[in-house]
Amino acid sequence: IIELESALLDDCNVNDVYGICQGKALPEALRPDVWQVCLDVRHKSDQMSLFNEIYDLPFQSQLREDCQRHVDRMGNDEEDKVSVVSDLESIITFYCKNRNLQYEPDNGWIELLLPLFALKLNRSDTFNLFEAIRDTYIPKGCRPKGNVFHVFRLLLLYHDPELCSLLDTKKISPDLYSLTWFQSLFASCSSLSVIIAMWDLYFQNADPFMVFFLALIILINGREQIMQMRSSSKEELIKFLSNMPVALEMDDVPDFCSLAQYYALKTPTSFKTDYLKALYGKQNDSPRSQEEASKVSQALCLPVSVYELVENSATEFPVPDAVRFFLVDCRPAEQYNAGHLSTAFHLDCNLMLQEPVAFATAVQGLLTAQRQAIEANSNAGGEHLCFMGSGRVEEDQYTHMVVASFLQKNTHYVSLLTGGYASIHDYFGDHMADCLEDHNPRKCLVCLQHNVQQTKSAPAKISTGPSSTDLFSKFSAAMKSKSAEMKGKLLDIIVNPSANGGAAPSGSNSNGNGAQAAPSQERHVSAKDRNGKRYRNVAPVFSIDDENEEAIDGPAERDEPQLTGDGKEIVNLNQYFKTADIINAFKCQEVHMSGYMYDSHLIITPGQLVVLRELGRGQAQIMVRRPLASIVKITAKKRHRDLITFKYGFPDGDGLLITDMDRFLIPNAAEATAQVSKHIMQVLENAK
Repeated sequence: IIELESALLDDCNVNDVYGICQGKALPEALRPDVWQVCLDVRHKSDQMSLFNEIYDLPFQSQLREDCQRHVDRMGNDEEDKVSVVSDLESIITFYCKNRNLQYEPDNGWIELLLPLFALKLNRSDTFNLFEAIRDTYIPKGCRPKGNVFHVFRLLLLYHDPELCSLLDTKKISPDLYSLTWFQSLFASCSSLSVIIAMWDLYFQNADPFMVFFLALIILINGREQIMQMRSSSKEELIKFLSNMPVALEMDDVPDFCSLAQYYALKTPTSFKTDYLKALYGKQNDSPRSQEEASKVSQALCLPVSVYELVENSATEFPVPDAVRFFLVDCRPAEQYNAGHLSTAFHLDCNLMLQEPVAFATAVQGLLTAQRQAIEANSNAGGEHLCFMGSGRVEEDQYTHMVVASFLQKNTHYVSLLTGGYASIHDYFGDHMADCLEDHNPRKCLVCLQHNVQQTKSAPAKISTGPSSTDLFSKFSAAMKSKSAEMKGKLLDIIVNPSANGGAAPSGSNSNGNGAQAAPSQERHVSAKDRNGKRYRNVAPVFSIDDENEEAIDGPAERDEPQLTGDGKEIVNLNQYFKTADIINAFKCQEVHMSGYMYDSHLIITPGQLVVLRELGRGQAQIMVRRPLASIVKITAKKRHRDLITFKYGFPDGDGLLITDMDRFLIPNAAEATAQVSKHIMQVLENAK
């Protein structure tokens, strides 16, 4: 308690709290402060002071009645009831006016607010906590048949296909029993003491997806009773399922949350990275957003990104119990023979219809090969089956039939590679010869399609140098055991997607005749390419711009920054933040081109931009130290203002030579970029 009190006095953050408390219950006296720290509202302004105290919403009388009804159930003193009802109505009324939202009965807002009154905070602080919980932890689309519940069904299908099948047969979709769970983080169906204990751990973990895994654990724990009720009516089952969280007691909460974290570890990370924007991004009704929503609702099983599959296959020492894939290539034989991953097991999807006996034999062979690969601790072996089609609609309908056959047999851990073989082919680009087995460009359908497209467009070739990366050589070595190809450790890399043989770089244009138009003034090159003199006899250049949503930026090669010592430095976050030369620190997520997002901190010192990646338990790794003077451009996505890209380089004639870049998702992006740009200008002024 003394250590936590001291940290709170030192203006700590959620990582410090987790490092001290280790995911345990919080002391009651310190809970209000700790929750405010975890939800990053400790220093937030008094927003309720802007409320004009006019209660004139169209649904005001309904809101007042609902507030009164919920408070009456609490059994407080009459004096307390009047105060709580008044504050409840004030906070929700202001929230509706401030956000231009409409209150609806049973939307979970009142249930979400009531536990916050147990903290005995003032009205303004209670509002800030409520708003932060809604923004950070309540997924958007919490409505009947909303995307949230399609995603939750995919998660249940992945971990318990038999239970999912039973509920599907009864036509019980997750929204019919779990809507209030997601709307109120279980506050609507659990006792106050359980909710306080659960939220203590929830806010420390700072994972918005935790609600999905908590809901999954509730179903899995009650699996036996649910299966025994298979002959019950739909209504009886829904009622039973809805009330399952009521049985939770305070002593159950630590195990409940630990199990949720265990199942999160046993789930592909694509589950979070692919659905983060769809579930927790800004509310958006654009055609693209609606198309993404449609993909979620129509998904056959959990999708896995090509980035996760490749990195997973190349990992030599995986975390115990973490996901390990067994890749099943379902393309027709002629396509498989024209190029495939050496770790893939071939299961021709055409056999299912043409030769069912041969298909059944092949499936038995697959399961045997999987078991043997797991026992041998092979890179190719894992419990998690990832099926891969061609990425072409005409063949993938048969791949989907194969996947469906495994799901019908209640096979656990079934996923489908997003984009199929075409996504792997595009991912490796110029490194196919190293990373694909038996690749034949004359027979590979993806190569043939690319050749046709290049012939039609015929862009002028622009050589941007090799875009080789240690990731591909490591993958090749891991897959083919060619130790000679292993050069150094796996680096974090941003690859230039435009650096393919005959393709024009992104940002360049070709005219209707295929002739190359004037090249872009901003070039991406290898960090080893030194064509210019850095800031010598050239005026310093620095700018902040918008970045096109569709644009894909990336240098041809990213070399790992050299740090002092033999490797990257591990630091204690609490101690590091106390160092004298830190000007500002911003909590963020480092975004890799691979799609992975790492909880990080962006640190501004007098001369450098430092990136710390969280390792847990209050520890972090210094990933990179960038001189402020090397930042030549800061860009933000037009449709996602918190996604910030820092580009590094130097002036080159009339343009810029971009040697590297970093991308971050920064909640407080405006302040962060303002501070960085301010100190860049100071450094440049001092250098004159």
